[in-house]
Amino acid sequence: MTIPLQPAGPPRSDDGEQISFYEAVGGAATFTALVDRFYEGVADDELLRPMYPEEDLSGAKHRLATFLMQFWGGPKTYGAERGHPRLRMRHAPFPVSPAARDAWLRHMRTAVDSLELPPLHEQTLWDYLERAAHSLVNTYDGGPAPAAGQDVPDRLN
Repeated sequence: MTIPLQPAGPPRSDDGEQISFYEAVGGAATFTALVDRFYEGVADDELLRPMYPEEDLSGAKHRLATFLMQFWGGPKTYGAERGHPRLRMRHAPFPVSPAARDAWLRHMRTAVDSLELPPLHEQTLWDYLERAAHSLVNTYDGGPAPAAGQDVPDRLN
């Protein structure tokens, strides 16, 4: 079986117009489904759930969904509401250990798989999510996160 090669470059619509990744994967509906499925797992996760103070997770869902939509070329709602993402700074107060990262990735993997995206889109999204999760580790074995203004230990960078 021969798989036809597609030219590299940004996603294109059926008529050949360049579109954003956000549009290519289905827009707001896709990212909302991703985030809803992800937080279904987080809601019952003993390690992650304590990091989310809101009882119904609605604020966290909104922040993650709007961030991902904006990052992938959708509406700029996240920036209008919260400014620059500053992911490391915003996550600094939380003890993001390798175990927390792995739990986050496990729930996100389930959520990504539930979307049934075409392989190239799935891999593009997953690569970003995986790198982002690794970049936010700020403690080791569940110890306290570094205090504000302290550097993250080199072993965790």
